[in-house]
Amino acid sequence: MDAADIDRLLDWIVRRGLAGISEADLVRTFCEKVNAAGLALSRGLVLIDTLHPVHEGTVFRWRNDDVAEEPTARYGPSNEGEIAESWQRSPFFHLLQTGAEELRRRVGAGEPADFSVIEEARANGATDYVVFVHRFAAEATIGDMDCVYSSWVTRAPGGFDDTHLAALRRLVPALGLAIKGAALARVADTLVEVYLGRDAGRRVLEGRIRRGVADRIEAALWFSDLRGFTTITDTAPPGEIIPLLNDYAEAVITGIHEAGGDVLKLIGDGTLAVFRGDTPSDACRRALRAEGLVRRRVAELNERRRAEERPTTGVYVGLHLGEVFYGNIGSVDRLDFTVVGPAVNEASRIASMCRSVDRPVLVSSGFAAALPAGERGGLVSVGRYALRGVGHAEELFTLDPALL
Repeated sequence: MDAADIDRLLDWIVRRGLAGISEADLVRTFCEKVNAAGLALSRGLVLIDTLHPVHEGTVFRWRNDDVAEEPTARYGPSNEGEIAESWQRSPFFHLLQTGAEELRRRVGAGEPADFSVIEEARANGATDYVVFVHRFAAEATIGDMDCVYSSWVTRAPGGFDDTHLAALRRLVPALGLAIKGAALARVADTLVEVYLGRDAGRRVLEGRIRRGVADRIEAALWFSDLRGFTTITDTAPPGEIIPLLNDYAEAVITGIHEAGGDVLKLIGDGTLAVFRGDTPSDACRRALRAEGLVRRRVAELNERRRAEERPTTGVYVGLHLGEVFYGNIGSVDRLDFTVVGPAVNEASRIASMCRSVDRPVLVSSGFAAALPAGERGGLVSVGRYALRGVGHAEELFTLDPALL
């Protein structure tokens, strides 16, 4: 590999990084191109932490033997259990502790394989093993994403020569920068989806972030909260409250998503969601399907929590069909992508009425009317009610108890 090869590879890394190629494709193609240029890699590994509610980071792997290995794998917290012990025995952790950037073991020349991962590579024929940690400046870190880790292995007799090692020292930082760019794009996707919702997050990433810009849409509106949550917070051990909210939120949110809805806001124990479709009846069908999914998941959850002798509850659901404004509302410094309008308030009031009539789900007359005639038979009227903050009485319907 000569200087011209390195320049061509640097140009390729920059262009592919700007194009937004995935991290796995970056690593795979980089390794293939390096080999084609005469640097005989047998394995390459790059890992980077991320900002995600479940995963700590992702590892990207390449190898040129016949051993099957997933090219991409996510990993969880590295600060507990066996994973923590394994991490603390790794050459990456050693570099973090010492402040160094590079570690090399020429195991084919008799240097010690003093880390288990290097010993494993030596047993599989490796002659040289190089590890890099390329750190970010403090102001460029996001959560635990503060560096790019990589390791490079060869089985070539004599290991990496001086020109090969110099090439890796020039190329790997550029590769790390491209991977960081791709990882940051994934972080942005994750954050907007987790905190704004799937559809709202997509719209924000498409650039629809101007204050006051909103679409007028007709949608089925979902508002739900937990039965007796105030009593639970007053009587349950403090350490039970957040796990309880997480358990029931998981049941509600996954049911809404599976039925094609979008969760826009979590308000304490409450959930605001919208369902859209080609027609109003499609939207209402999806909302009712979500209610059924959530009801079954809550029943399963309650069975499990009762067996664990932990507090249980249920979900009250109010469903309404109406026209709302969907978009950016707020100040210049703090915007919220949500739905607003009288119909949203009405959905909330309908959910509140569940307590008064002792029914787990109530739907408005507009919602009921939008359903095909054959599907309205599963609804029964519970009467007309004056809803607080709504200027007219509303006939409310619930699911026929005989069909539950």
